[in-house]
Amino acid sequence: MNRNEEILEELARLYPDAKPALHFRSPYELLVAVVLSAQCTDERVNKVTAVLFETYNTPEKMLTLTQEELERYIFSCGFYRNKAKHILSASADILTRYGGKVPDTLEELQTLAGVGRKTANVVYAVAFGGDAIAVDTHVFRVSNRLGLAEGKTPEKVEEGLMAVIPKSQWSDAHHFLIWHGRKVCHSQRPACAECTLKAFCKKYENE
Repeated sequence: MNRNEEILEELARLYPDAKPALHFRSPYELLVAVVLSAQCTDERVNKVTAVLFETYNTPEKMLTLTQEELERYIFSCGFYRNKAKHILSASADILTRYGGKVPDTLEELQTLAGVGRKTANVVYAVAFGGDAIAVDTHVFRVSNRLGLAEGKTPEKVEEGLMAVIPKSQWSDAHHFLIWHGRKVCHSQRPACAECTLKAFCKKYENE
């Protein structure tokens, strides 16, 4: 077993039930939640969507809101003007171009407003069971620190992870890395003393 396989095996042992922290009941709800989660905590997004999705949980229903009305619902998520604009634009595209259903390919997902590669990867993997690795701040940080994939951009880290992790494990590995970043390998003051992966960690090695 090589070092990358050892890291992934330990992450799988640590987080056997790792799954998305965002609450959703459909691909559309997941898409909206992921757009809202940019530079915002999942906990905050879940509080906002618990109210928003009571009434506005489909593209049709979302488009009954004006941008200003939607902004009031999502204000606490930050960057609410852009997020409201993107959600309404994406909802219109889903209705007019995709028959009211969220598209299920990476290429089509990225044609929607506000949907970059990371968001598309999350929706593709979580909603449709696709093989993808979404590189958020947690995945980026933990991958670099452990030397699983090193890079100065999310794209480079994504390429590196895809090269060293079997495709069938991409989605699971994405969740393992997120949870390790949340629980142990924090951005500031990581809990190195309790980390069972510190033997592989370049940050720990250099301190």
